[in-house]
Amino acid sequence: MKHEAVASLLAGALGDPLTTWSLGSFGAVASFLREPEEVAMPLADARMGIATARGAIALDPAALVRPVAYETGFAFGWNHALALCLPRDACAMGRRSVVTELGPDREAAGIGHRDHILFDLGLNLLAVDVCIRTGDPALIDLLRSRAGREIFSPDNTIAAQLVAAGPHRVFVTRIGRIEVFTPIRADPNSGSVGPRTHILPHILRLGRTHPATAPIPSGWVPCGAIHPPHPCRDGAGRRISFQRARHEAFQALLARWGDPDLVAAKHAAIRGEAVVGRFARSARRAAEAQEACLRGEV
Repeated sequence: MKHEAVASLLAGALGDPLTTWSLGSFGAVASFLREPEEVAMPLADARMGIATARGAIALDPAALVRPVAYETGFAFGWNHALALCLPRDACAMGRRSVVTELGPDREAAGIGHRDHILFDLGLNLLAVDVCIRTGDPALIDLLRSRAGREIFSPDNTIAAQLVAAGPHRVFVTRIGRIEVFTPIRADPNSGSVGPRTHILPHILRLGRTHPATAPIPSGWVPCGAIHPPHPCRDGAGRRISFQRARHEAFQALLARWGDPDLVAAKHAAIRGEAVVGRFARSARRAAEAQEACLRGEV
């Protein structure tokens, strides 16, 4: 029954063009989102997912995902998400530490991309293989010439060349994959809303699977997340007027998929009671920001 509930959650989120998806790790993330009017096609195989001209998401319907809904409060607002978690002993990917050719991408979301060559960039992350896919002979030769070397080593200049070439980026986890077809952005905040990736070496060096502010249960690792539409921000992060329906929709998800102790702490904070613990205090800050919006003060 729970697996069916998770499948229903995933299907509902896939059907909402205002929902953003992410797969990856702290410091290396692929995001999939689309415009409401953008053409989105179902996949040609048994996986759950959709594809657009700018990217694709393909989810394994058999993956035993544990959704964890949470909110993080800060001085001027809050964030929310549903982390898609697997047990730590079931989430590991290739853990390659050098550029590695993987061969034709037979699991590509689009049939036309399944003969293109997949290269793991060798970031050695626990729960995601960060890859490049290309059918360009010149780029394939370049990547093969750098195989066996660390992507960020001082003598390896391929990172800048990849930014210029803009090949497909493919982030693969045990729960599914996101493929991004758009050009690589030198400035991650530039451009229109749509599929994108970011790889931030200074954050990767921390060796974390997720931000310290995310209340992920012990023994579990987030392979990705669902980001339902925020009540106060649009898909580009710009401020909008408070949308009560969006707020209520996420509160229902929080009640179903959130940590009961943190949900209780949030309600206690709303009643003016003291809460203890870092995550509980974050939930309190989220509650305070939301209550201000509900009162029309923001």
